[in-house]
Amino acid sequence: MNIYTPEAIGERLREISERIAAACERSGRELGEVRIVAVTKTHPIEAIVAAWNAGLREFGENRVQEAAKKFPLVPTLLPHAREHGCKFHLIGHLQTNKAKQAVALFDLIHSVDSTKLADELEKYAARLEHGVPVLVQVNVSGEETKSGISPENTAGLVAHLLEHCPHLTVEGYMTMAPFLENPEETRPYFRQLREIRDRMGREFAGAKNYRGKELSMGMTNDYVVAVEEGATIVRIGTALFGSR
Repeated sequence: MNIYTPEAIGERLREISERIAAACERSGRELGEVRIVAVTKTHPIEAIVAAWNAGLREFGENRVQEAAKKFPLVPTLLPHAREHGCKFHLIGHLQTNKAKQAVALFDLIHSVDSTKLADELEKYAARLEHGVPVLVQVNVSGEETKSGISPENTAGLVAHLLEHCPHLTVEGYMTMAPFLENPEETRPYFRQLREIRDRMGREFAGAKNYRGKELSMGMTNDYVVAVEEGATIVRIGTALFGSR
């Protein structure tokens, strides 16, 4: 049985959208403030095609290697997708030796967490004369297994990006909360990232190449809480495509 059909994904998408709409209403937000990135890691290109036909427009991968196999197929399978809003996101940890590929492949890189990585991305973006939107990944939980700059060093990384990386635009911030059985317990982590975003907005207000509005936070198990705390991008995989 083909699980990658627009009908099946569309039904799941409606349920997710309804939950996001309810979360927006509870928190006094507009539904249009929240974008869904369909996380297609470990799923075949058919998942992207079906998700596109179900109405999704933004797709995320954790690994550059996997994205490099799938994303170049999209123009052939969906000839007008790119001109109609199809965007590709890198949501996983990025090694510096993959920076060149990442600059060429992705429309938004969520995982800038060091000056070294920032400099590598800038080097290749400059060679291509190509502006690259990025998010600063912050490890708000302090877990050693998670990537991200520490909250106290976030301002220094942003300052470096703005001073030394003119081809990179700081669009905002990303985090991964701990996986907890009760999603309500993730709320303090999302709130902390929102507070960091707001504080950085005051510190870097008016800086060139600083937009700083995006909050990429929340996945299948906790996206409702993330939306209530201000998420503008939620990264949904399992709830759309099932487990792999």
